[in-house]
Amino acid sequence: MKKLIIVIAALSIAAGAAFFVIRNEKPVQTYRFEKVTRGEIVATVTATGTVNAVTTVQVGSQVSGTIKTLYVDYNSPVSKGQIIARIDPTLFQAAVEQARANLISAQANLEKSEAALVNAKWTYEKYKELLAKNFIAQSDFLTAESTYEADKAQVDAAKAAINQAEATLKTAQTNLEYTKIISPVDGIVVSRSVDVGQTVAASFQTPTLFTIAQDLTKMQIDSSVVEADIGKVKVGQVVKFTVDAYPDTTFSGKVVQVREAPIIVQNVVTYDVVVSVANRDLKLMPGMTANVSIIISTKKDVLRIPNAALRFRPEGFKPGAEDKGVGVWVVDNENLKRVKITTGITDGNFTELVSGGLKEGQDLVVEMLSKSKKTASGPRFF
Repeated sequence: MKKLIIVIAALSIAAGAAFFVIRNEKPVQTYRFEKVTRGEIVATVTATGTVNAVTTVQVGSQVSGTIKTLYVDYNSPVSKGQIIARIDPTLFQAAVEQARANLISAQANLEKSEAALVNAKWTYEKYKELLAKNFIAQSDFLTAESTYEADKAQVDAAKAAINQAEATLKTAQTNLEYTKIISPVDGIVVSRSVDVGQTVAASFQTPTLFTIAQDLTKMQIDSSVVEADIGKVKVGQVVKFTVDAYPDTTFSGKVVQVREAPIIVQNVVTYDVVVSVANRDLKLMPGMTANVSIIISTKKDVLRIPNAALRFRPEGFKPGAEDKGVGVWVVDNENLKRVKITTGITDGNFTELVSGGLKEGQDLVVEMLSKSKKTASGPRFF
């Protein structure tokens, strides 16, 4: 019985000691770390844009009429001077014939007027001689003189009528030529807006019948860059981009123009940055949406800090005047320590470490994890 009492007493003492230890355990914070690494950082400006042909020509009609024939369709290659459509020329041909007949009539009137002028001139000169000899009355001479002057004016009028008829004929012939819709450039038809039998009205403005891309092996991207980033973009910078049609393919280009005209939509200011792109395999098509990355700066073999470490702030930390500037946190003997650093360019995931005493492979705190039970005083900030 005495032994049993001794065993129970020992167990009681052990339980009490365990309870005292557990009661005095304090939570210790654990962390997730990422390391300082060495590698390449590529700083970019991102934007979206639209793939377009460098030169796109809209072909229209200068005369009204009905489309009689179409010689090309979508994706048809065309040459400069090639007839690509024809408007019904019947009425225009009739106008040419009428204008030509009017010209012939005007020429005949000129010949008739010139013959009358010759006769009136002879009469005038003859009457002038007779008047000098008093063989005719003054009134007869005046009549001959007025007839001569009138016939000269008639000849001038006939010549003017010929000029007018020639101009009318030229206009009619030009309109007849306009019934032939001709490609002004070498290229590919990317859009057709008419069908056979459709009436084209060119009374108020020139309607667009075809859109021709001059050279689809050379494309450009018209991208919209926000005003906060436009100051970093320069002509000649390399551009990488993707399109939805080929998500696994990265295309390359070059900035060829930064347009100064602002584009304001809902108080958001953007600027058009034109990117030149080679398209030898014709994968890129007009109208595709491009996700553009303009490479602003590239640095190789530099120390890199994960951006998550720059964003980390420990719970309960109240920065003072000495904590201004960029800093990261490390754990030193279970205590958090803030290290001031100087940074350079960033690619969104990593930032260049310019100075600050950190070493490659050093652990940086990026996140607080769940607290564990451990006998300790807990972390401190210093």
